Amino acid sequence: MPSDPRFLLSIDPETPPPGLVGAVVAIGNFDGVHRGHRAVIARAQALARRLAKPCAVLTFEPHPADFFGRGGGIFRLTNCDAKAHRMAELGLDGMFVLTFDKALASLDAEAFLREVLMRRIGAGAVVVGYDFHFGARRSGTPDFLREAAPRFGIKVEIVEKVVADEEGALDAVSSTATREALQAGDVRAAAALLGHHWSLTGPVIHGAKLGRRLGFPTANLAVDPSCRLRHGVYAVQIALNGRRLNGVASFGRRPTVDDGPPLLEVYVFDFSQDLYGRDIEVFFIDFLRPEQKFDSLDALTAQIRRDEAQARRILGA
Repeated sequence: MPSDPRFLLSIDPETPPPGLVGAVVAIGNFDGVHRGHRAVIARAQALARRLAKPCAVLTFEPHPADFFGRGGGIFRLTNCDAKAHRMAELGLDGMFVLTFDKALASLDAEAFLREVLMRRIGAGAVVVGYDFHFGARRSGTPDFLREAAPRFGIKVEIVEKVVADEEGALDAVSSTATREALQAGDVRAAAALLGHHWSLTGPVIHGAKLGRRLGFPTANLAVDPSCRLRHGVYAVQIALNGRRLNGVASFGRRPTVDDGPPLLEVYVFDFSQDLYGRDIEVFFIDFLRPEQKFDSLDALTAQIRRDEAQARRILGA
């Protein structure tokens, strides 16, 4: 959850929540909150300033692709809490989350405008991308929205295709391209697409404490089964109490030890506090090596020392 108490997270509202009435609302899945998404969000923020209204996003859980069963379960770049955190960082006033179920999926475009945007959200204006579609059978188009929404008292802005931002060309930027980079372990490429380092967030859980016995105590995070990040070792940073701490992390099945379910194990440099039960965010900075099986724990320990040294060099630079 965002730490800013002014940020409002509204899940399945039946009426517009106080503080977001009449908001300018950017609509989309916003998975990853990448640079292309931020072009739409920035347009919404600019309109909100002109209208002197709050600004929020409207998104959906589960991801519509999961609801319709496309692709056997999508690799989510940001869960709901992480997405809300990103939106708060961007200076938005809130985020609406609607459960994407059969009832919502069956609404035609006109009903979506009337029941969702007007009655439940109370939007004063909406901002969407040029390729945005909504309503049953994707019947709602940007042209339909531009024509129909004003009849409900809702202003509309359509963001045409943005080809570049301050970080360069956007032609390759998409959630799909980011997923493909992460599946290859190329977290640097993912960061270039997102405009920020990709991260995983979750509570620290108890593990087998093998790392502690080897001299490298780790903070362990159970990862959503949809995560398809390449198994391997990464240079990382950990967000904790407003600070960024350096570390090295292993994501995978631990083939030398038990070949169990995927687990993220984070060794935080020069840190000795107890993190059990606390939520931490782990930012992936660089890929060090693939996961591998060692002949002995001594060989594993020696490699961890080399991993630590390499990560310290990368993060120090």
